[in-house]
Amino acid sequence: MNRTAILIAAGLSLSASLHAIPAQALTTRTFIASFGTDTGGCGRAAPCRTLTYAYGQTSPGGEINILDAAGFGTLNITGSISIISNGTAGILVPSGGTGITINAGASDAVNLRGLNIEGAGVGAIGIQFLSGKSLVVENCVARNLAFSGLVFIPSSLSLTALSVSNSYFLDNAANGILVQTGGSGPVTAVIDRVVFYDNGFAGLNVFGTSGTGLLVVTVTDSVAGNNVNGSNGTGFLIQSTVGHSVSNLAVTHSVAHGNSFGISAFGANATVRVAQSTVMGNVTGYSASSSGVILSYGDNYIDANTGNTGTLGSALKQ
Repeated sequence: MNRTAILIAAGLSLSASLHAIPAQALTTRTFIASFGTDTGGCGRAAPCRTLTYAYGQTSPGGEINILDAAGFGTLNITGSISIISNGTAGILVPSGGTGITINAGASDAVNLRGLNIEGAGVGAIGIQFLSGKSLVVENCVARNLAFSGLVFIPSSLSLTALSVSNSYFLDNAANGILVQTGGSGPVTAVIDRVVFYDNGFAGLNVFGTSGTGLLVVTVTDSVAGNNVNGSNGTGFLIQSTVGHSVSNLAVTHSVAHGNSFGISAFGANATVRVAQSTVMGNVTGYSASSSGVILSYGDNYIDANTGNTGTLGSALKQ
């Protein structure tokens, strides 16, 4: 065999051996840390450094565990995942950008726990959910965003669900949380023990005007305070109109204090039901306008507001 043939044969043998090396298997549980490096499989003994790299090493339905305090970059989620931190993990949102974007499949569930998302006044959105089956947010903080802390706007034909608990949405230019229909599928949201403070447009904004699917949001044991922007700023807001989503908001055992508007229902198909809650110290305590409806179960404390707008209806206890 001549030299050329030997080299070709050697090259083919090397190529075959390289292709025979299996790709690194994804694992159910990965780890990231401030001292990690983006190499390998992100095991606990050798954690990685960024969310994006660790996500690429995690099998669908698995979890990323964050071991210490640091900034770990932004992330685009396309499938089921849990991201778990003890409350010290940071995400610094770039100018005009989004911290965590969720573009997942119809059967994918996403869970986020213990994240601190900082917009520094220039990052646009903390968490944005565009598609997926469900999103659970626990023990998180989203603050200083140029738009909103959490935007939940699915365009699905089937039911999509949001759960937020033990979290803070602070100092955002527009909304603490925006729950919005984008299609004909129903949307449900459960919000429990959440603080909305010093947001420019609304602490919680339930917006049914851009879709047609049924929109149902319940809030309990939560506080909306100091959401003020000139004459605007609402603690708990719901909006819809004729031909768009029938939108319902229930506020129970919660507080609206120091806002431009404590509780507001604007437009046809927008209804708020209020029970065992305090609406106090707002410029306008409650506002029902443009056919929006606010119903009280008769066990609320609505006092010491400068005034109210519209009619406060009665809801019957069962």
